[in-house]
Amino acid sequence: MSPIRFRRLVKEAIKGLPQEIQEALQNVDIVVRWRPNSWERQRAGVGPGEPLFGLYLGTPLPQRGAGYTLVLPDQIVIFQEPHERAASDEAELVQELRTTILHEVGHYLGLDEEGLSRLGLE
Repeated sequence: MSPIRFRRLVKEAIKGLPQEIQEALQNVDIVVRWRPNSWERQRAGVGPGEPLFGLYLGTPLPQRGAGYTLVLPDQIVIFQEPHERAASDEAELVQELRTTILHEVGHYLGLDEEGLSRLGLE
């Protein structure tokens, strides 16, 4: 799939999210990359054979203090290759993208992996 088509599907997935989630993403930059590099894998705690679908880079909202100003927007990185491998068609791909985006938004809101798992966002 072309990178342009994949980005369109990411936008489609975001538009399908609840309005509150879309509003929470207004100050978050969503970036698409082909696959994670070694630093991103290490940061996420993911081994070489495990898929990494997305990564949140930033300071979660609950950890921000009064002095949290003049910083670049947080980022959610979406990796195209693992999503393509996991999905059998575009409808499934969009659903996987929604799940990944919700998972990373959860990190932005301060949830850890255990909290995300309880919500079904592994």
